[in-house]
Amino acid sequence: MVQATDGNFYGTTSAGGAYDDGTVFKITPAGMLTTLHSFDGLDGNSPYGGLVQATDGNFYGTTLQGGANKNNDGTVFKITPGGTETTLHSFDFTDGAGPWGGLVQATNGTFYGATLQGGTSADGTVFSLSVGLGRFVETLPTSGKVGTAVKILATDLRGVTRIKFNGITAVFKVVSKTLISATVPAGATTGFVTVTTSGKTLKSNVKFRVP
Repeated sequence: MVQATDGNFYGTTSAGGAYDDGTVFKITPAGMLTTLHSFDGLDGNSPYGGLVQATDGNFYGTTLQGGANKNNDGTVFKITPGGTETTLHSFDFTDGAGPWGGLVQATNGTFYGATLQGGTSADGTVFSLSVGLGRFVETLPTSGKVGTAVKILATDLRGVTRIKFNGITAVFKVVSKTLISATVPAGATTGFVTVTTSGKTLKSNVKFRVP
């Protein structure tokens, strides 16, 4: 399961549901469970890989089998917190088959994953899928007191002029075009980290928590 920004947990089951092809569900911290979607084979079957909540607030995942192609080689899907599911891609073996694991969203906004089989040698593939989401920054760790050293990761950090923790300017050092070292500034509170470059302001994918 993954804990979403709304505080609830979201996950998948590899079987069961209305068609016995697996489900996507939500469960509150108090234990109230809601089935958001039942896969029917055509939109996927056996979502083993779990979910990732992307920067647009929606969830993305893969199914091991099913899809629009006759070989049932699996899918990549999107589902909203309210349960609206969209099949983004159906594998056809030439581009991969059986995406057992889930997806990761890189700081360039693109999703990446792998399949067990298919591809040129039928031994699996590594794939990327872009849905038009923009670049963002990621912090390591995602929480810390004032004075904590924080690594900020991104795809292209050239020309950085300012870093703020929920609006409070921080001292930073550009280590490379993909890494910045910063310090949580005095007065910072829980909120997003922003990185201003010469042409754009990037925001962290999750709020940085300041205890």
